[in-house]
Amino acid sequence: MSFVEPEERVALRQAVRDLAKRYGPDYVRRQAKAGLKSTELWDEVGRAGYLGVNLPEEYGGGGGGMADLAAVGEELARAGCPLLLIVVSPAICGTIISRFGTEDQKRKWLPGIADGSFTMAFGITEPDAGSNSHNITTTVRRDGDEWVLSGQKVFISGVDESDAVLVVSRTKDAATGNLKPALMVVPTDAPGFTKTLIEMEIAGPEKQFQLFFDDVRLPADALIGDEDAGLLQLFAGLNPERIMAAAFAIGTAKYALDRAASYAKTRTVWRDRPIGTHQGVAHPLAQAAIHVELAKVMTQKAAWLYDSGDDLGAGEAANMAKFAAADAAVEAVDQAIQTHGGNGLATEYGLAPLLAATRVTRIAPVSREMILNFVAQHTLGLPKSY
Repeated sequence: MSFVEPEERVALRQAVRDLAKRYGPDYVRRQAKAGLKSTELWDEVGRAGYLGVNLPEEYGGGGGGMADLAAVGEELARAGCPLLLIVVSPAICGTIISRFGTEDQKRKWLPGIADGSFTMAFGITEPDAGSNSHNITTTVRRDGDEWVLSGQKVFISGVDESDAVLVVSRTKDAATGNLKPALMVVPTDAPGFTKTLIEMEIAGPEKQFQLFFDDVRLPADALIGDEDAGLLQLFAGLNPERIMAAAFAIGTAKYALDRAASYAKTRTVWRDRPIGTHQGVAHPLAQAAIHVELAKVMTQKAAWLYDSGDDLGAGEAANMAKFAAADAAVEAVDQAIQTHGGNGLATEYGLAPLLAATRVTRIAPVSREMILNFVAQHTLGLPKSY
């Protein structure tokens, strides 16, 4: 592993940065207030090939890895215009299909995921299961040549702008009667599939939904991968999710620090000297920058391990990266607002909405408490606590 990114990724970052600058936070704010989506940005990023940079070339992707897609996500967030659905469509769903799908499934779904013309959401969380995926009750059963899906999901992002949802369900083991994970592609227009908007205080183009599956009938090829290997396949998608969540948090933190540093260099209050000359302002920003860089290094490690095929090592690093990046983002945004004083809460400066956006990174897609459980058990070898 090198701490110096290859020339191709450096060029990728610059290209994404240049594209994103033409949109920026004003575009996202304007779309959100109007109840619109980030469609123009999504389509342009897709046409440029950046959405599918991690997917195989033979299916329309860029042939890169999670480190490349994480760079795309980070740069979009740093420009103030993150695209949340990159986390779920190409990162989670695209990765799972490319690794475990049949040839027909890959050719059916991956080209559209790669260029953004086909968007796939991801459904795992349930009202009564929370962070405990072992309590998932959404089930799927065979009925002749079809599957029948029943259950519900909650806090599922972007369903209103998706063509399908990759749903984590469970099938009953005929021998033991135990339930085991199964990953099903469910078209959003399937009969029996309904959604309800969840009102959130976070202002953004992407919305959250509760989903209901009332005996939704699916074709045989709706199942992704081996029916008996669902858990392995599931975590093959959750590690990229954590890596991308970390990348988005890092990009958001850098956006906030960029704004704070710019303000601190120009805002003058005492003796014609900018406030950035005072250690009370400079040191907290410097400390936040250090924490962001430390989180970025762990994110790069997680992506490198994942791209190297080390799923176990990537799991540990991805959890740590997401934990560190979330804390770094919360700190950076808080200090950026403090640097601006009252202006930090003014609409003109665009920092206040990041309070809720970064705070949620400590909760989703996996809570900091569950990450601590993971590290305690798998890194330190302590007894399982749940």
